Amino acid sequence: MSTHGLSDRTRLKMSDVLAGRRRGGLLLFFGPAVIASVAYMDPGNYATNIEAGAGYGYGLLWVVVVANMIAMLFQALSARVGIVSGMNLAELSREHFPRPAVIAMWIVSEIAAMATDLAEFLGGALGLSLLFGWPLIWGMGVTAIVTYAILMFERGGFRPMELVIGALVMIIGASYLIEMFIAPVDWAGVLMGIGTPDLPDARALTIAVGIIGATVMPHAIFLHSGLTQHRAVTKDPSEKKRIVRFSNIEVIIALALAGMVNMAMVIMAASAFHQGHSDVAEIETAYHTLTPLLGGAAAAAFLVSLIASGVSSSVVGTMAGQMIMQGFIRRQIPVWLRRAITMLPAFVVVAMGVNTTEALVMSQVVLSIALPVPMVALILFARRRDVMGEFVVQGPVLWLAGLGAGLVLALNFVLLWQMAGFAVPGLSS
Repeated sequence: MSTHGLSDRTRLKMSDVLAGRRRGGLLLFFGPAVIASVAYMDPGNYATNIEAGAGYGYGLLWVVVVANMIAMLFQALSARVGIVSGMNLAELSREHFPRPAVIAMWIVSEIAAMATDLAEFLGGALGLSLLFGWPLIWGMGVTAIVTYAILMFERGGFRPMELVIGALVMIIGASYLIEMFIAPVDWAGVLMGIGTPDLPDARALTIAVGIIGATVMPHAIFLHSGLTQHRAVTKDPSEKKRIVRFSNIEVIIALALAGMVNMAMVIMAASAFHQGHSDVAEIETAYHTLTPLLGGAAAAAFLVSLIASGVSSSVVGTMAGQMIMQGFIRRQIPVWLRRAITMLPAFVVVAMGVNTTEALVMSQVVLSIALPVPMVALILFARRRDVMGEFVVQGPVLWLAGLGAGLVLALNFVLLWQMAGFAVPGLSS
């Protein structure tokens, strides 16, 4: 990762804002949370959100809201740790944990990065395949070329990459805004779904676990701390405090947008599929069913958003993989090699003829197992005064972080329990 990716002019403007010589300036500090927010709109979310809307209408929208609130908290903590310590989460782990633990964390995090990229890469390739009628392997080839080309923008520094990713996020948001105008939405039902927590059966619980488990992403937690660690040079704690405040505002805005996109996915699926097509659970089926129900424009907007999601999240996944390797073992490999390593599992899955939706589900299981690593590490460092100084996290925020981590980990345990074939007490099958 580049640590000098801002122009001298931009850095001077940032210094003026931090020193109080320039008013406003919030947009100068925007970027890290926008990039991290891509993880919350990746193709893995498409599968769970479509299944939630088709099977339960608006009834699981409250799960999306809860997942988004947990995500906001952990991304804000990650950014805070990077800003205050000047180190990313992987570097802090290497510095403070025993060597065997560091090696284990690195291996688990690398596996998680590959599992993440499997879902993201397959999603983009699937969108291209459906939109243009190509074989899936062709879609994968084009996705590989496009993501590598976007990664080359990083040579120009932070800003060009942030602008490209931001543009792709806007495409995803605009696509779902179009869907909202086309789909016949019951807004009273939407409000009821947001405000009435309910899990009617075991399948609903499984989907809820999928939504939450796919929202708090291991690589996004690692990446956000790295994107903020060298972004602005501070002279005193008051300037650092101002950056933390700007970062918190950006996290709220960027992840609120990501949350609205996820809610729009559920709303679209509920409006289009719940009455008469409640068995829709795959991205391909959703696309083919959308065309006769809502017309070609709705189906095309759905695929455009899926392609933008797959490409942008695949780029971000590769950036996170580089940061994880560099932080844990002080090694950095060329971007093309990193891209090839993370693409390999996806090509193997397609060559073996594995169902893409099943591959997405399996990738989420791997992420469930890896998730405790960054969540617990982040909480441990955020509460350490020798790392955070006067910015140490304590009181209600620390308790909320612990509660959020406990909830996510418990639900992921339930997912693994169900996938092993065991029933969950108190829920109908």
